[in-house]
Amino acid sequence: MKKLVPDVICESVFAIDLDKLKKKRILGLLVDIDNTLVPWGKPEIEEAFVAWVKRVKEEGFKICLVSNAKKERAQKIATSLGIPAVGLALKPLGRSFRRGMSLLNLAPDEVAVVGDQLFTDVLGGNRLGIHTILINPISKNELDTTKWMRRLEHRILETMVKRGLISAQHAKIRQGRD
Repeated sequence: MKKLVPDVICESVFAIDLDKLKKKRILGLLVDIDNTLVPWGKPEIEEAFVAWVKRVKEEGFKICLVSNAKKERAQKIATSLGIPAVGLALKPLGRSFRRGMSLLNLAPDEVAVVGDQLFTDVLGGNRLGIHTILINPISKNELDTTKWMRRLEHRILETMVKRGLISAQHAKIRQGRD
């Protein structure tokens, strides 16, 4: 269960406290694509998310997209943002996160994983000792298997609250969109 507990839960990428990350000596972000930066199934990234990536880069962070999406999709979005990508990542397997860290030339204690799923982003990051940030999915449109996993995530979050692993407030933030 502890491998599924995120270090931080935020409403969206816009709510991530970059100053707190700097204080933790986080230098880079490994960011998911679908339902983290781009609504699932949409071909283009919205301007607000482009601006967020630009701001994060201006704040001095390195960014790499790490996504289970097809390589071509991940690369197209990454190229539009001027950052590297690891597509067809097979998260939560560690190799994709290690590849992202290698592209940024950073160690596990220097990066944070940002994503919308417990069983891919958080589990994968936690297994490698990476700081993990769970955000709400930006769309309810997703694969049927992901919808099923969301129900399981909901139950696990409830269990985390009961065990004192996360606060009820954080679970409420997360469940606001599930």
